[in-house]
Amino acid sequence: MKTTLLAAAFALTATSGLAQTTVRIATEGAYPPFNFINDAGNVDGFEIELMNDVCARAELTCTWVTTDWDGIIPNLQSGNYDAIAAGMSITPERKAVIDFSDAYYPPTDSAYAAMDGEADIEGGVVAAQVNTIQSGYVAETGATLVEYATPDEAVAAVRNGEADAVFADSDYLKPVVDESNGEFVWVGEPVELGEGIGLGLRQSDTDLRDTFSTAIQTMKADGTLNDLLVKWFGDDTNTF
Repeated sequence: MKTTLLAAAFALTATSGLAQTTVRIATEGAYPPFNFINDAGNVDGFEIELMNDVCARAELTCTWVTTDWDGIIPNLQSGNYDAIAAGMSITPERKAVIDFSDAYYPPTDSAYAAMDGEADIEGGVVAAQVNTIQSGYVAETGATLVEYATPDEAVAAVRNGEADAVFADSDYLKPVVDESNGEFVWVGEPVELGEGIGLGLRQSDTDLRDTFSTAIQTMKADGTLNDLLVKWFGDDTNTF
């Protein structure tokens, strides 16, 4: 019954008020497994597979735009694309300037990783990607924050001795730690930040927001979204 009701609501939303049929979706292409560029040079990852399904359910033609993280919200507001699917956490600060769809990724932990299990994450130097909830969190601790354009550069800063630790989404850092042969270890305690991850949209695009949200709700109801979460993040990941 839940799936049937959502499907009916989705059909109503999809046919009422939404003028556009082609939607440009921005992603960073540098935040695996959420989004990345594969060996064929195409965007790939959890968010790409997710949005391909969402757009099919919404009967929309979606195209992908890759852009740097640091300017991703200003470029949305300038009309260079219509939505953001780039591992963007829903926060009160962001909701003041853009709108969000329903979350397609539940709230999960951020974590510290370092090359030394005794790394000082409270008073030392901690690397994070610029303009993220993780960099905002570090800035309010006693640590010295150093920001980098990409999460890979933040990890490299630890390897290069520019930072004592890196702070990022635990799902991003997990393969860094697991595949480092002991080079990287977890440090300190995990920290839950944000309200989950959703599509970022202009505040004026309420019809598009509702169309995407309803499609995401149908994926939650039929189990497709949880299947994707487990596929890309493993059996231990948080699901809906």
